[in-house]
Amino acid sequence: MRSSQITSSSASEASPSYTFNNVSERHQPQQQQSPISSSNSKTSRRKSSLALEKAEGGGVNVYVPDRDDGEKMLVINSASVRKKLWLRAITLIFVFAGLIWFFTPEDNRRIPKFSEYQGIGLTINIFQDDSPRDLKELSEEDGDLLANTRNPAVASNSASDSPLTSSYCTVPHPGRQLIQYALMIDAGSTGSRIHIYRFNYCKASPTLENEVFAHTEPGLSAYNDPIQAAKSLDTLLQVALQNVPTQLYNCTPVAVKATAGLRLLGKEKSETILKTVRERLENNYPFPIIEKNGVVIMDGKDEGVYAWITVNYLLDRIGSVKKQPTAAIFDLGGGSTQIVFEPDTIDGFEVAPGDHKYELEFGGHTYILYQHSYLGYGLMEARKAMKNFMAKLWQNIDTHDIPGLYFDDLTLDNITGDNYIPHPCFPKNFTDLWINSTFIGTGAGHAQCRAITEKVLNKEKECPLAPCAFDGIYQPPIRETFSFHDIYAFSYFYDRASPLGMPSEFSLRELGELAEEVCSGNLEKFAHLPQAIKELKKNPHYCMDLTFIYGLLHIGYEIPLEREVKIAKKIKGIETGWCLGATIAVLDAKLWCRI
Repeated sequence: MRSSQITSSSASEASPSYTFNNVSERHQPQQQQSPISSSNSKTSRRKSSLALEKAEGGGVNVYVPDRDDGEKMLVINSASVRKKLWLRAITLIFVFAGLIWFFTPEDNRRIPKFSEYQGIGLTINIFQDDSPRDLKELSEEDGDLLANTRNPAVASNSASDSPLTSSYCTVPHPGRQLIQYALMIDAGSTGSRIHIYRFNYCKASPTLENEVFAHTEPGLSAYNDPIQAAKSLDTLLQVALQNVPTQLYNCTPVAVKATAGLRLLGKEKSETILKTVRERLENNYPFPIIEKNGVVIMDGKDEGVYAWITVNYLLDRIGSVKKQPTAAIFDLGGGSTQIVFEPDTIDGFEVAPGDHKYELEFGGHTYILYQHSYLGYGLMEARKAMKNFMAKLWQNIDTHDIPGLYFDDLTLDNITGDNYIPHPCFPKNFTDLWINSTFIGTGAGHAQCRAITEKVLNKEKECPLAPCAFDGIYQPPIRETFSFHDIYAFSYFYDRASPLGMPSEFSLRELGELAEEVCSGNLEKFAHLPQAIKELKKNPHYCMDLTFIYGLLHIGYEIPLEREVKIAKKIKGIETGWCLGATIAVLDAKLWCRI
């Protein structure tokens, strides 16, 4: 109320009465006033007073003499005039907008969907009621962080023009419909993700135009009730319904491929969940399920081959009329590592028969691939193995009985526990509880840690089919059968090397030098990289991790030290996982949309 009173008072003071009187007097002729004119003057002043009283409501009154009829007063309320002008302006705007709408062609009147802006795909996180609280409780400002571009290098987003046309071309490849959508659901252990791919068939092979990505938590394996597990995918499929054109529903294939999470549940329970998922897809959604392996737990070898297809597709090494040299892929997850490459057929070399041989028909060409998935050799499993090795080495030894065994000021007698085990892969004096033991870091360096890596890789295991890489597994030698083509390494290979300033391409010798620096504990070498210092201080396993990665590539897979390796998380804005490769394989196997 106080503020309102001050405003009213200020408005009154801004237009005092003498201002209007002075304006009126300047227009009067200089003559002597008669009694009559005096009377008229009084009348005029009474009218002026009345007009000013009316003006106190906020209008501004201006007095103008009428030269034909004598002195008259014209009162103009400018507040009223401004109000009328605003109303007229708003009316004109609406009329103008209506005319534009009326004369715009119907096809262009459609308001674009959220995924149809130029050159983008969206990452949408959808959390169920049993999702972690810290993920669900996001502020409105943080909500924008949930949408990130997933952008294959596209010229423009043709979906914004029409759901069935493309900016790449107007005429499709003979026998193909121009636009093809496909859905791939990755049912992982911690959550499920859907990839909604939009391709065009300007050429014989599909070209990726756009990707919409959505995520929901938790994963299928977290549900005790198979029906609830199947329903957890509804939010993802609703995103698909919103983004796939209605006309293409019946020729947009969908697949659900589960990985590690469902494997751990056991065969009976996992099969029940997958059967329920299939029934819900068939009964509630219009998308056709892929006939073979449409809703399954994916085989490890397929995961590696699909990742190989993804990488080589994005590099334009497959899908062209002329067969091109392909890149090898090395993937390192938490539980397993995969290798897939196409060996050169120099001097009549052929991949030996067995499960490791994968014959792929794609784009009119045949690719004879070598592939293997090493279970138990992912980075997290490797950590366990390197700790278990030291624990078994010291299993029957009482470290208290070894004189002189100490670590600077941290003596074994000052540490509580039943067994104390020195470990060369940990920083000096770092302690790590392990089952019934306590590891104490010696900071011995990269070479001492590498010796443990060699033992863990099991290079001395019997090789039933030569030549073998490690753990008794057959592998064509990289040096002889893949000496010139690109090698791409992903996942933990990227996650450990990139934060420490390694370029996108480096030799294995340089990787070994990096491991040497990290294991030495000399952080000054990384002083120019604030993020590197932060990572090294946060993760005491860094020496162990880098040493294993170096050992896996050089000692395990036997890649020469001078060989260059490329690391990447994405190629052309698309992650280097198996989903895109699996989708491309599905499209290549069958004509889904018929003209």
